[in-house]
Amino acid sequence: MNELLPAIYLSGVVLLLGTLGFFVVLQTIRTTRTEKQFYKLQKKLQKEKGSAQEYYELGSLYLNKKLYIQATNLFNKGLEIGKNLEPENQALIYNALGFCYLSQEQIDLAIRNYKDAIKLHPQYIIALNNLANAYEKKQMTEKALETYRKTLENDLDNKVAKRRVKILNKRLAIS
Repeated sequence: MNELLPAIYLSGVVLLLGTLGFFVVLQTIRTTRTEKQFYKLQKKLQKEKGSAQEYYELGSLYLNKKLYIQATNLFNKGLEIGKNLEPENQALIYNALGFCYLSQEQIDLAIRNYKDAIKLHPQYIIALNNLANAYEKKQMTEKALETYRKTLENDLDNKVAKRRVKILNKRLAIS
């Protein structure tokens, strides 16, 4: 049995390193793919005017990199160009813009953009949750609770809204 311990230990280490190596390679492939897409879109939009979708895609890539000012500029360009987009697609851009502003602690601008998204697409669950979150950050608890409840009217199984309604109800009961 003592002779087997080093082999078992070595096998475990090799398995662990192999698994770790697999995930590193997988992450490298994902990152490379994202960077290629980023570079391609960036280069294209520097040379010529793109579509609202391309500005949204590049803005989303900047958003993933937490470069909020650049993302904001691209989303605004996308809205400017995409005035003829379907309301649901415009709502996506407004929601992303709201997220940029919220990430920069510009809560009033975030609220305005989330409201614009919801005006265009009233059942947009993510925008409703984001609006409620912005209300919470602004210490507007009753508005946040009302918005989370509206989310639940559209999506009964929304875990975020259910959890936040419970918490906010408790907070209001204590007050």
